[in-house]
Amino acid sequence: MLTGDELEEDLREAPTRIGTVRLIVRRPAVNEREVMTEAQLDVGEGLVGDTWRVRGSSSTLDGSPHPEAQITVMSARAAAAIAGDVERWPLAGDQLYVDFDISEQNLPAGTRVLVGDAEIEVSAKPHTGCAKFSARFGKDALRLVSTPTGRALRLRGMNARVTKSGTVRVGDRIAPVGS
Repeated sequence: MLTGDELEEDLREAPTRIGTVRLIVRRPAVNEREVMTEAQLDVGEGLVGDTWRVRGSSSTLDGSPHPEAQITVMSARAAAAIAGDVERWPLAGDQLYVDFDISEQNLPAGTRVLVGDAEIEVSAKPHTGCAKFSARFGKDALRLVSTPTGRALRLRGMNARVTKSGTVRVGDRIAPVGS
């Protein structure tokens, strides 16, 4: 794993205007991952076939799915530094892994982002590390993503909601609306 400074330097070299979708992962059941070359993002369902809608959220009063955590996006550079080989990236539990600067500075909450034919909106709800993340990647990885710098760079990823349904494929571009 890269040191915090090395990872920060690598992330700061990520594209800021137009990036690339590197990996798509669907979570069809708890602790299951399905790597996909193409997926449908849907305004009501999130990533079609994912468990987001049925699993609900502990952060909503009624346990319903959190609308601001419909899609999770992680930097491919952060995933590579934390998880290593691309085969281990899905263990992080995110759906889209991108070579793109997803930092708070580059994509503040409310930013609309085109990803393939779909559009997502960056959520203000932070995407944080949890016990599963720590168990899979170690306490040092959890500490790294939880630092103020780690949170600002969104090393653990970012939450988003789908604002326009569409198809996303590995290799598609990801860019803020208007780029």
